[in-house]
Amino acid sequence: MYDSLSADYDRFVNWPARLAAEMPFLEQRLAAAGARSVLDAACGTGQHAIELARRGLAVSAADPSAGMIARARANASASGAAVRFEQAGFGGMSGAFGKASFDAVLCLGNSLAHAADGAALAAAVADFAACLAEGGLLILQNRNYDKVLAARERWLDPQSSAEGGREWLFVRLYDFEPDGSITFHVLTFSRGQEADWKQAVSSTRLWPLREAVLTGALRDAGFDTFEPFGSARGEPFDQQTSPDLMIVARKHSA
Repeated sequence: MYDSLSADYDRFVNWPARLAAEMPFLEQRLAAAGARSVLDAACGTGQHAIELARRGLAVSAADPSAGMIARARANASASGAAVRFEQAGFGGMSGAFGKASFDAVLCLGNSLAHAADGAALAAAVADFAACLAEGGLLILQNRNYDKVLAARERWLDPQSSAEGGREWLFVRLYDFEPDGSITFHVLTFSRGQEADWKQAVSSTRLWPLREAVLTGALRDAGFDTFEPFGSARGEPFDQQTSPDLMIVARKHSA
């Protein structure tokens, strides 16, 4: 899915608005933890990693999609930011970067929901722990799936973009599967001047991670001192109303 979306992903997300909203919270949490070296897991096109590098942090980033990593490297080169990018997925990052290599790990943008089952989730969070030094910081950003599942929220807000006489419209929706998973679809509509719309669809399977499941997996992997937030703006988390579940946790110190 993400290889096919990589060419348009920076149109799909309004990055100036998103970074302006999220960076104050992320910077504050990283500074409070004394974090200087950061791994951005599932980095996509690298925009968070690049912005953190611009702000003086030593940043590395990983994504399993070759297309996303290629786009991230191009974005970093264009911006002049020094970020090390590696193609690696959940479970493979400590092998790519080395154990205990980072003060902080970020996993943003609902990425951890791509862990397919309990075993994949356990491997992913154990990999986060392996990447972190003792007492290291983990910041996770997922959708609030307790709310999504309770309300059967199928549709996400559409996104649009225009550039050089072309237009794009991105429509996102969920199918709730009998086994408890979700199939996530992104419909991309595009057209040039005075041209008909072209359509494409990309889909992937998600595991909707409820708060209790996620915090249980983190405890099992050696994380503690959990702080839940309702978004990357730092609002308090409410299981019934918050759009996101953000968890800030620390790796247990021996």
